[in-house]
Amino acid sequence: MSRYLLLIVLMFNVLPGIASSGSSSGVITLYFARHGETLLNTLDHVQGWADSPLTEEGQLIARYLGAGLKAIPFDSVYSGDSGRQRSTLDIILQASGKPRLTPAELPGLRESFFGSYEGLRNEEMRDASARVLGLRDSQALMQEMVKGNLSIKQLQNAIAAADPEALAENYQQVKARTHDAVKRIVSAALQKHEKNILIVTSGMTIMNLVYELTDKPLAIKPLANAAVVKISYQNGQYRVLDTGTSKYIEAGKKLLSD
Repeated sequence: MSRYLLLIVLMFNVLPGIASSGSSSGVITLYFARHGETLLNTLDHVQGWADSPLTEEGQLIARYLGAGLKAIPFDSVYSGDSGRQRSTLDIILQASGKPRLTPAELPGLRESFFGSYEGLRNEEMRDASARVLGLRDSQALMQEMVKGNLSIKQLQNAIAAADPEALAENYQQVKARTHDAVKRIVSAALQKHEKNILIVTSGMTIMNLVYELTDKPLAIKPLANAAVVKISYQNGQYRVLDTGTSKYIEAGKKLLSD
């Protein structure tokens, strides 16, 4: 959903349904990065399972992110199977000096599927979703999200309900596949005694994934391209450490400009 993406700022709690059956006294740190800017992002068109290439700016910010993550000893790296996610991860690995890490692609890390709205203007999808929720238009919908009166769960379900072809995923569908993907990642990390995992995915996917960490959102803010949501896992507990930070991008930009 491009620049209108919003990330609910979350605090500490358990994420139901993701905890692995294994246990470990060590901490696993998951770095969820949103992909770089794409052509459809710049046009403000819906981009879920639809895909478009990274722009020059999108490639540049991915290089900055990679340079900013260079000091982190990643054990494994993952992405969804969309071209924009794959390309972002490839650039990160080259810029971070970790080209030998072999990326694993998980379809469960795809962006939400927006059905018949794919490729259309975001405003058209938001207007239709707003009407489902009894709101005037897309502007009113965004205002309700900013005020904290509208959750990502409500928004995802409204998009699904508004789709005239009934193809768009609802919240439960996105939750099931994203939670399964993260469970697989954590289970593999526990078995291999891995500590740091990089995961490149998309904005709504991250929002749906972390929504149930707490039912008490404290604030909301935009989730920029290549922003990182940092989450730790230990003994079945997930804790949000960074909520959409751009500090790695800024650090990488400084490194590459020095």
